[in-house]
Amino acid sequence: MRQIPIVDFFKTPEKSSYRISPDGKYVSYLKPYKDKQNLFIQSLADGKEHMATNFDDYSVRGDYFWTYNNQLIFSQDLIDYDSLKMYAIDVATNQKRIILSQQKVRVSLVNRNKLQPDVITIRMNKRDPANFDIYRLNTKNGELTPYLINPGNITEWFPDADGKIRLVKSSDGVNETILYRPDDNAPFKPIIENNFKNSVKPVAFTGVKNYFYALSNVNRDKTALVEINAEDGKEQRTIFDCSKADVLYVEYSRNKHRVEFAGWEEAKPRKHFLIPGIERIYHNLQQRQQLKGNEIRVIDRDSAENKFILNTYTDRNPGSYYLYENSTDKLTKLGDMNSSLVPADLCSMQPIAYKARDGLLINGYLTLPLGEKRTNLPVVVMPHNGPWSRDSWGYDEQVQFLANRGYAVFQVNYRGSTGYGKAFRSAGFKQVGGKIQDDITDGVHWLINQKIANPKKIAIFGGGFGGFSALYGVSFHPELYNCAVVQYGLINFFTYIKDAPPFFKPYLKMTYEMVGNPETDADQLRAISPVFHTDKIKVPLIIFQGAKDQRANISELNQFVRELRKRNVDVKYFLKPNERAFFRSEHTRMEMYAEIEKFLDNNMRVKP
Repeated sequence: MRQIPIVDFFKTPEKSSYRISPDGKYVSYLKPYKDKQNLFIQSLADGKEHMATNFDDYSVRGDYFWTYNNQLIFSQDLIDYDSLKMYAIDVATNQKRIILSQQKVRVSLVNRNKLQPDVITIRMNKRDPANFDIYRLNTKNGELTPYLINPGNITEWFPDADGKIRLVKSSDGVNETILYRPDDNAPFKPIIENNFKNSVKPVAFTGVKNYFYALSNVNRDKTALVEINAEDGKEQRTIFDCSKADVLYVEYSRNKHRVEFAGWEEAKPRKHFLIPGIERIYHNLQQRQQLKGNEIRVIDRDSAENKFILNTYTDRNPGSYYLYENSTDKLTKLGDMNSSLVPADLCSMQPIAYKARDGLLINGYLTLPLGEKRTNLPVVVMPHNGPWSRDSWGYDEQVQFLANRGYAVFQVNYRGSTGYGKAFRSAGFKQVGGKIQDDITDGVHWLINQKIANPKKIAIFGGGFGGFSALYGVSFHPELYNCAVVQYGLINFFTYIKDAPPFFKPYLKMTYEMVGNPETDADQLRAISPVFHTDKIKVPLIIFQGAKDQRANISELNQFVRELRKRNVDVKYFLKPNERAFFRSEHTRMEMYAEIEKFLDNNMRVKP
């Protein structure tokens, strides 16, 4: 097996975050310049590329967007959130100007609107760090006008096709309410109330009466695509449901006010098409030689819905971007995420399933290194961050890097993971440090029993909650693991909950119900937080942390490492001053994975 250089796995994407201008004349994308992501624009008429920004201090954020009057709106990905500048670039003149400058705020787009192409709707926590209000921002002159002031409990806003916000979601932390108003002059009135175990996520108004599409798991286990009457909150009909998994996303056409397909995940991503014409397009694309076996996602479209930007990928290919023109059936490659990698050199991700000790079926993925050997392999267990998220089939650079180095990689969608229905998700509540960790342990025993794993060569590797799972594993199951790799690991549930940023406050009560309340569940949280169990850890650790990670308590982590070293635990600790949880700098990433490679090599190789 050819050893692929670390840089080929973890370099900044060659081109990413593609968008198309509403008039279909330009595509934009991010591309590295001086180790920072900058914005480039390509004319589709002549193929010429020009550099729209040339920052060498901070990258352009990937959530930039086009307005309907051919301006690009973007901000920089600052390491801390002390100051924010939002810029506009006029494509005709390539002139850049600041349209919003604020201190210590977070901003995101809610809506852009054809009727007022100069005006965008944003949410911003300028008035109160704990609450986002809605503003209209004029992208030509920077004029900022309050549109909806948050009474203190609104967490989401849903605009109609004309940009008017007619649906909002409020939360008291445990119960959520959806409220509706027919127009801007009417007050919002509650139409749907749910406990947090149930969920209704509005997608868009249908354009018929006051009906809207939504993803709902009310009165059912698996989330379905439904139509709801906004006047009274009553469900009118089920458009699509799947008995095996939650519907996780839908593709919606703003032009035609219609849902084109519903998507869910079984072993691999699946789609159910609702519009025959769209199904034909996807089917034809998948027959093309260069796209066979690829997952295809539409990531942007022009206003006429004639030109589409597609992102394609497999488990062995980080992906490419294409421009598809519906009227001519023309497919043009725009760029690759990473052309250094050859799919044939990479490893396939296989869906697996096993029974946990209490009989619950747990799904996951196993990636085996290339070659004939299928048994007695060194294994890296990779529990996902979350806990209320999941691993999915597709390309993962960490998985491929480890498999290329000869390790089998094991990913577990333990109870609480999303996509498997309400009962499965709820089974994870208050089970952090309990049955969630048992599911991971049971998976490792399953691998050993299947003779896939060499029981003497198993490592555990995770970030965030996955980092907690890694530390928990080596604390409470020292017989299972040789070593652990921890990235931005959660080491203390008390400080993690107490130090939550102000805008997280609406979700705190829900966190108490799902994870634990630091007051009433103090014994349980203490029993599982790694910071209180340095005496239990005996195996080597390698820990990576960005000093600017807002959710980390650095002094506590430093103390944790000191305690471990005092007890003669072999700890390698890398604190990076200008990084957050995810390392943005390519140079820092290369250093990290070189250290991980060395660390695993020292602790996992079967010495002759």
